[in-house]
Amino acid sequence: MPIINTPLFSMRTAQSPLLLALLLVACQGQRALDAIPVVELQGTAYEAAALVSLEDQPAWDHEDLQNVFFLSSQIISGGEPESEEAFERLAEWGIKTILSVDGKAPLAEVAARFGMRYVHVPIQYKGITEGELLRMTKTFRELPGPFYVHCFHGKHRGPAAAAVGRLVLDNVPRAQALAEMRQWMGTSSAYEGLYATIASCSLPSMNASSAYQWDFTPAVGTSGMKEAMVMATRALENLKSLEGNAWAVDPTHPDLVPEQEALRLAEIFKRSLGGHDLRARPTSFRAHFEGIIPAAEELAAQVSQARQVDKQGIERAAALMTRIEGSCNSCHEQWRD
Repeated sequence: MPIINTPLFSMRTAQSPLLLALLLVACQGQRALDAIPVVELQGTAYEAAALVSLEDQPAWDHEDLQNVFFLSSQIISGGEPESEEAFERLAEWGIKTILSVDGKAPLAEVAARFGMRYVHVPIQYKGITEGELLRMTKTFRELPGPFYVHCFHGKHRGPAAAAVGRLVLDNVPRAQALAEMRQWMGTSSAYEGLYATIASCSLPSMNASSAYQWDFTPAVGTSGMKEAMVMATRALENLKSLEGNAWAVDPTHPDLVPEQEALRLAEIFKRSLGGHDLRARPTSFRAHFEGIIPAAEELAAQVSQARQVDKQGIERAAALMTRIEGSCNSCHEQWRD
């Protein structure tokens, strides 16, 4: 039966006592996940994600939540919830547990106010480690669903974690989970490690996840380079949003001021350059940071002119944004893990 990617996909049915009982029996009787046949790769795991052809499913997008896909009655994948309205919407859908695999510490207290529990298992773009898989599978098996699984944008790491949930709870073939990542959620071919995890990694058995002692941590602290990248990503996203609004301050987000966001981005990279993490990196890596700082500072000086619909100011600000984004993308292509 094709998955219907809509909020009307009945979450209420997943909460009926009979269905819950059936799901519990199915989970308890599930074969060990390492016995689920792996995908026999003839090329890359990304290429294997085309072995199953799925019907087109557009993402469910709203200003509060982006790139949302209702994969089953128990697994929903999407972008980060950042507002009260987003958490209220998740609660309306019947979500009980939110799994974040982003680097940023999630808003666990806000989720709790709406009756939902947060679990934080930050992962990298290069793949999912054995320990991370263990924590994810334990979460899916032992905490109540439905689950909302997210990273930042809901395109790469989040879909991979949601695919783990599809294997653990829905017992779908690996090829199906891979196809959903690529064909629906748009996980990039650049992150082969995420695809490879779903295609062939042995996942923990029921006994292993049951015996694992872990308290379902709601927020894992970050520091050093990882924290800087989380902060820089969000500052750049804010700048892109402001650029789309002709550099005017949005009345609904008066705290986002273009000049301040540009200077904040520059400051993040300045501090990173003085940190131990970056001092240990190659010169070519540091060069990306050193190039972004003056561009961000110049952007702060240009946006006020751009806001006055000054043609030169608009063009300069656009060129600086292109320069900053290009430097970030180039660095990610070479160094992102």
